[in-house]
Amino acid sequence: MWTDERVELLKKLWAEGLSASQVAKQLGGVTRNAVIGKVHRLGLSGRATPSRPARARPQAPRTLVRGRPDPLTAEARNEERESSNTAERNESSRSEERGLEPAERATVLTLTEHTCKWPIGDPGRPGFHFCGRGADHGSPYCTEHARMAYQPVQARRNRERNAGIRKDRLVS
Repeated sequence: MWTDERVELLKKLWAEGLSASQVAKQLGGVTRNAVIGKVHRLGLSGRATPSRPARARPQAPRTLVRGRPDPLTAEARNEERESSNTAERNESSRSEERGLEPAERATVLTLTEHTCKWPIGDPGRPGFHFCGRGADHGSPYCTEHARMAYQPVQARRNRERNAGIRKDRLVS
């Protein structure tokens, strides 16, 4: 495959500034990657500049395009998310915190298969914990939080019907 004549031709073409693809075409029977590998093993320096200068492409005039606003930092997103929560959800969270005894509050390290894993608070802030009450059998949540987490099928179907969504097709 790599005879002395082919290696000499490779060196000559490479020195002239041909690309690995162009060298492979001229040699025939080798791939671009084979040429790159051989050049590397021979320790040849980077390609010379091509003998013919590349044509300068005319540049289209640049137009100002209005882009998206700057992405928010994680802290700003958290603040925005917190402010957009509904009053009902905030009140529910506050009542949960008031209703939990400090002994019932669980951390990641104290959760078991028998404790409620409902998160309370912001994971990025101090005071974050899990409900920790006794979980219903076969559920990760206590009765109160299971009601919040799971919706009856009939209620979900009604909501989908009202939104114009059917299981077999989506309406855009």
